[in-house]
Amino acid sequence: MTIVFDTNVLFAAFVTSGLCAELYETARDLGAIRISESIAAELRANLVAKAGLSRAEADAVLAMIGRDAELVALRSLDAPACRDADDDWILATALSAEADCIVTGDKDLLVLQSFHGIPILDPRRCLEGIASMSPCERNRDAAPPG
Repeated sequence: MTIVFDTNVLFAAFVTSGLCAELYETARDLGAIRISESIAAELRANLVAKAGLSRAEADAVLAMIGRDAELVALRSLDAPACRDADDDWILATALSAEADCIVTGDKDLLVLQSFHGIPILDPRRCLEGIASMSPCERNRDAAPPG
């Protein structure tokens, strides 16, 4: 199982406790998280600007994610795919990672429902889906991050 988290889900996972943090921990334990430099850069900027973290604190969060996730080389999309062009990087990351799903709270992405056969889920639906899977399904194709 491979998952690409939108920046808003990663932000919530590290700034608040709750559903997104639980989902992140579950995906981390499965070795399922995939990230791109674009997502990392946006997250770093948001942690500083919106959460008030220092650059050093934001870098520490990114270092943790770097240990938990596999960094994928990003290939661009052939054409814009989302009504908010800033979200195309999430879609491109999912394609590059050959992700099993994209997890977001962004309505511009959720309205698509899927992209090139990759389901786009909100965090609750993703966590419920993982919980309903057998251990074999959860670990299929899982590789340690790095």
